Parts: sequence; structure tokens; C-alpha cells
Amino acid sequence: MIDKTIIDRTLSSPQGESGYKVVETLTDAGFDTWWVGGCVRDMMMGEVPDDIDIATEALPENIIGLFKKTDETSAKFGSVLVSLKGSVFEVTTFRQDDTASDGRHPESVKFGKREEDSVRRDFTVNCMYLNPISGDLFDPHKGEIDLNERLIRFIGDSEERIEHDALRLLRAIRFRAQIDGQYHPETFEALHKKAKNIKVLSGTRRFTELEKMLMGPHPNRAFEDLWETDVIEHLVPELHACKGIAQPGTMHEEGDVWDHTLDVISKFTEDHEADVRWAALLHDIGKPKTFSIEADRIHFNEHAPVGGDMSKEVLDRLQCTAKRRDKIAWLISHHMTMSTYGEIDDKRKAHWYFHPWFIELIQLFWLDAAGTEPQCFDLYESIIKDYNQFLDAHPRPKKPILSGDEVMEIMGIEPGARVGELLEKLNKAQISGEVKLKREAREYLKNIK
Repeated sequence: MIDKTIIDRTLSSPQGESGYKVVETLTDAGFDTWWVGGCVRDMMMGEVPDDIDIATEALPENIIGLFKKTDETSAKFGSVLVSLKGSVFEVTTFRQDDTASDGRHPESVKFGKREEDSVRRDFTVNCMYLNPISGDLFDPHKGEIDLNERLIRFIGDSEERIEHDALRLLRAIRFRAQIDGQYHPETFEALHKKAKNIKVLSGTRRFTELEKMLMGPHPNRAFEDLWETDVIEHLVPELHACKGIAQPGTMHEEGDVWDHTLDVISKFTEDHEADVRWAALLHDIGKPKTFSIEADRIHFNEHAPVGGDMSKEVLDRLQCTAKRRDKIAWLISHHMTMSTYGEIDDKRKAHWYFHPWFIELIQLFWLDAAGTEPQCFDLYESIIKDYNQFLDAHPRPKKPILSGDEVMEIMGIEPGARVGELLEKLNKAQISGEVKLKREAREYLKNIK
């Protein structure tokens, strides 16, 4: 059962209070309504949920009629977004499972009752319903027992569940990592057997789910599972190719390129945002193509720029936005740059230190070092010390008139060294008072040859 303290804490949060009100409104109108899925799972684990999903017997038109602020975009699929007191809830009508599917979505949507709705959900730990008014728990597939065992288990026939929606391949792996759990044998066997089904998904759905893995706890475990189930081979073959690619033993005692990658992504902290995490995941995908043995030692000449180009191809397949793709690729292409830090003068330091993505680049540099055995942070610490001293001696405006993205748009250029050079010149012009307004900054840039 859910600890009463967690229920009270959830109900006292802004989202919990509004989520209660949504259920109350629908219940008072005569519709059976419950909190469902991940929010109940999180509460079972002693956590106040970040999101609350709501399931109801009310039809979409009933929901729309009861609330002032709604988004009806997915109403034909049975889901309505309800906004209440600053919180947004996905309110979904109880549905029956439609086994006819192309692996991405069902051919039709049939509404039903709560019991029928439970049968169509993916995993037992995601199929618990809580009534926040009465405190009743509906757990038709023994999700609480499985959660106590940290067990990921499909509801019904495992292979059929994947055939119905191939995204469940990724969701199973993500949830296993999220709850630090394990798989039911039939679930694991189905993941392995149906790994190729991942190809039917759109790039966007794959990208979103992978990003959730990277942003969640234990991303290294999630990606190890992607390997063990063979999903990674069909999802990101460039990462699959990293397995078995040897590295210089004295510099990488952690193992091959794949082992190093897993160690790197295991070192994420709260400071590391999504783009840095993607760059960390893909930072060495150029190594298989650049492997060589020279002077009795393994080398990966130019693996960073090669990996940057390859990462663009990967992210394009995953339908990542061009803006994020270019930034991630730039971080990967330049992740070895800091190794030559001791050879650059103040002019080049200004280029790097004033670059809009420098902080994320140095974060990637730290992660690369953290995922290497033996670890050595001497160079990283020297760079940070010099960076702070440099900024003290060469102050720049607290709020630049133009961002790096704006400079690229105005000048029609791609991410790269030129962006940093232009920002540096603009910074000096701003400090001197030559440029004070955005309009002046645009004209200044256009006049630079």
C-alpha cells in the first residue's frame, strides 16, 4: 500500500491539489475516475510524483464540457489535456485494447471500462489505479507485488504487447533502469526476440525515449540493456560498433570503447543537461572508423571530428532538431580540443572561453576524464583555474547583447570557431561603448569582414 505520508505530501503539492480537483469534478459529474500509471508507481516507491495522469470513464466531449481550459488535439484518441491552476493533466478515457496495429499505433480506439483499460496497459507496475478521494487502490495485475520485487513484467503475452507498440521495447528498458529493477524472464526473452521491431518507430519517438534514459537514473544500465537485448544494433548501429574496439591499455584500463562510454554516462550529475548527455553518449562513435596501430600503440586519429559528422547522421535519423543536432555535433567534434590547452595564447583562450558552448564543452571534457581509468583531472582543474583568472582579467558584459544563436542566424553561419571570434569582437565593442543596442550589434556584425 501507499504510505499515508506520501499521499498527504502529494495532495498538499500544487499538482496534487489540482489533480485531486480534476478527479473530484469528474466524479461529481458521475464518472468513475482515477489517478493511474507512473504517478501511482512513484508514490508506491515513496516519491511525490512529478506528473499525474488521470483515467476516467468520461468521454472526451464530457471532459471538455467540464473544464474551462483544455487541449483537444488528441481527443479522437481519447486523451484531453486539462489545465487547472497552473498544472496540466492528461485525462484519458478508459479504452479497450485493439490488437490490430502496425507497431506504432492501434488502427482504432475503442472506449471501455476500467477493467478493460487495465488489460491494454504495458507493465504491471504501471497498471495501478489510485482514487485520491477514497484512497482506494485498484491493482488487477499484482503490480504492487512486482514493484516490491522491482520486477518489470508485461501484462498478457509479452511478444504481443511489443507487436502492438514497439515503443514498449524502450519503455521496458527505461523503467528497469528507473526502478533499479530486473526483468521477468518472459519479458526479457520477448525484448530480445522482437528487437528488430524498433525500426518501425518514428525517429522522434525513439529520440524522446532515449533522452528519458539519459536524463534518468542509471543511464549506463539502460544502455547496457539495449546492448544485451540487441536493440542497440537496430537503433544506433554506430554505438553497437563500439563494442570490442580496443583502446590503449595504459590509458584506458576500464576496457574497450563501449565500456568507456558506459562509464562516462554513469558519471552524470544534476548539472549535466540533455545536450551534454547526448554528446557524452556519442562522443567516441568515431573511434571504430579511425582505429589504427602506430608505433606499437593504438591510435584514433581525428576521431573527434569524424564522430561529430557521424553524430549528425545519428541525430538526423532520430529527428532531433537541427539546432540541437548542430550543438551536440560541435561538442563532440571539439571534445579533444582541451588536450592542447597548454599551447594556446590569450587570443585563442578568448575564443574558447567566450564561446557560448564552452561550459558544456568543459563538462564533456570532465565526463570523459571521469569515465577513464585511471582517472586524472589535473588538466581539467588547470583549465578551470585559468578560465576564472582569464575572465577576471578580461571581463565581459554580464548580459551580452546577442547570443551565439543570434550571431549564427544574423551571419548565416554554422556552429564553429567563427562564432566565438565574432562574439569576442562584439564583446569588446560592447565594453568600449561602440555598441549599445541590438540594432547596433547587428550592423556591427554585418560590417565585419
